Amino acid sequence: MKDYTNGQNIAAASEKEIHTDFEKNMTYGEYLQLDKLLSAQIPVSGQHDETLFIIIHQVSELWMKLILHEMQSAINCINGDDLQPAFKQLARVSRIQSQIIQGWDVLATMTPTDYLKFRNSLGNASGFQSYQYRMIEFTLGYKTKHVLKIYEKEKELHQQLLSAFQKPGLYDAAIQKLARSGFGIDPELLDRDVTMVYESNDSVKQAWKAVYQDADSHWELYQLAEKLVDIEDSLQQWRFRHMKTVERIIGFRQGTGGSSGVHYLKKVLDHYFFPELWELRTEI
Repeated sequence: MKDYTNGQNIAAASEKEIHTDFEKNMTYGEYLQLDKLLSAQIPVSGQHDETLFIIIHQVSELWMKLILHEMQSAINCINGDDLQPAFKQLARVSRIQSQIIQGWDVLATMTPTDYLKFRNSLGNASGFQSYQYRMIEFTLGYKTKHVLKIYEKEKELHQQLLSAFQKPGLYDAAIQKLARSGFGIDPELLDRDVTMVYESNDSVKQAWKAVYQDADSHWELYQLAEKLVDIEDSLQQWRFRHMKTVERIIGFRQGTGGSSGVHYLKKVLDHYFFPELWELRTEI
């Protein structure tokens, strides 16, 4: 049998420039603050699969932090009529979403029996309370004021969410860009109350329809539309995988946070963030 370990030792020994003295230099672990990151998994039940449950949700929260970072930057670029960087940022969001979707496949290796061993230890803690997910929804134009009450316990966090709730979102920026590009968008829509859930508007649909029917003349707007569709498509896939994973593990039980569980997750699948971009596909 070949001695692979010896080969690895030889390879390492041949690297004469590898740094080994870190008395005064920053290490990889220090840069990433791995002491904090890897000590943040604290199971409360002592059950084996709780570590899986914690890590999957923590990884998702890290990815959501990056999604928010990229979407806010994309909004700023669109508002500044600098669409090329926005395309890269929105494409990155779609790639991140694919990572989160695959996370459900890992969580689905947990059986109902595995989960029920520690579910009661969660109390009322639930993914329904993920404030970063709410901020993503707010950024995409889905504003639900009643959920803000969940976060009143933490004043600073509640204020952060309230600020996001009151700000124009990604689709608002795209619609404003359509108007600046000469499309006839309803003036009332351009000055709409952004704390309300966005609803389909015919002037927006007609603008996007014109973009799709003459993509060569409106190439950047055409690219922007497709990036938005990519994000919504991926988000719906994420929601669907979430719903099916929950159904697979707990069936139709009520969620730990008090939601109706699978019933609630099925209902939100019917919501469209960018409705006109889907409606026009029947008409062009």
